Amino acid sequence: MAVTLNGKQAREALVARREELEKLSEGSAEARETVTLDQASVGRLSRMDALQQQAMAQATERQRAVEISRIEKALERLDEDEYGACAECDEDIGGKRLAIDPAATHCIRCAGG
Repeated sequence: MAVTLNGKQAREALVARREELEKLSEGSAEARETVTLDQASVGRLSRMDALQQQAMAQATERQRAVEISRIEKALERLDEDEYGACAECDEDIGGKRLAIDPAATHCIRCAGG
């Protein structure tokens, strides 16, 4: 298998990215909470602005959850010695592709790129 990252390097990269995403998620928890209107505050964001920011924070959190799921599946593939093989055609995923995205599941051809 022509993988630029070895299993240990891939695992380290995946775990580090998962930890980074989890920290970002913790740090943005307040932005995803229910928006309340504080009538007494002057100069605060309008309720619409606050709702928009909340919606963006929630969308970002959904994207993080998807990426964490991809990372978990990649770690499972490492454990099962299936890491680096395309889920579609079973050919090797390019080493450069895995170096850029260690959670990649498809080779360039099957990914449509």
